[in-house]
Amino acid sequence: METRLKPEIHSREACNSSVRAVKDALYVLNGKWKLPLIIALSDGPMRFNDIQRALDGITPKILSKELRELEMNEFVERKVFSTTPVSVTYELTPYSRSLDRVIEELRNWGVQHRERIVARMRKSSAA
Repeated sequence: METRLKPEIHSREACNSSVRAVKDALYVLNGKWKLPLIIALSDGPMRFNDIQRALDGITPKILSKELRELEMNEFVERKVFSTTPVSVTYELTPYSRSLDRVIEELRNWGVQHRERIVARMRKSSAA
């Protein structure tokens, strides 16, 4: 099932508008960790070390940077609790739910793409 842009979008202005919108989205969600980080937090609030364990391979420096950027873009909220020692959790904001369909579509596409590539590799190794 192939999806195409709507045929009525042909003007240069409409094309430029689409490109700007996609660039804006990619700017906010760029890199290999932002969407996995959002997915990791989808089950509820987590502490920094728990997030790092969930995202195998992310360094503390990169995780800290990604969390700050997601917080700045209103996808993640950092909560500090005055316990001894101080506790900090990170959780998704209601605004982050606006990505649900995007993440679901990316997941579906990723599954289909992997199946396609694996099938092609099997076919070429059988030949």
